[in-house]
Amino acid sequence: MEQTAAIDAFSALAHDTRLRIFRLLVQRGPAGTPAMEIGRLLDIKPSTLSGHLAALKRAGLVSSERQHREIQYAPRLDAVNGLVRFLLEDCCGGDSSACAGIGLPG
Repeated sequence: MEQTAAIDAFSALAHDTRLRIFRLLVQRGPAGTPAMEIGRLLDIKPSTLSGHLAALKRAGLVSSERQHREIQYAPRLDAVNGLVRFLLEDCCGGDSSACAGIGLPG
């Protein structure tokens, strides 16, 4: 992951509501969750929710797919892995034994 993309992702997550939305989506898994259900579960008005979902999507953290009359949102777990890799790149000066407790993705 490039630094600019990482900054965009962290900026999107640096908001209480967007972080709550993203954590809910991760909790519910890759199958996705309808936008209206996200709003209901987190008590967020539809007009506010759409702006937050758009910011997460622009940052590459969620994907969306229309299913009938509803839009389903899912976390992009590959993007999360990219963020973790970005943060831990060259961890411990390359000494993998020093980084053993971190749980680096394979």
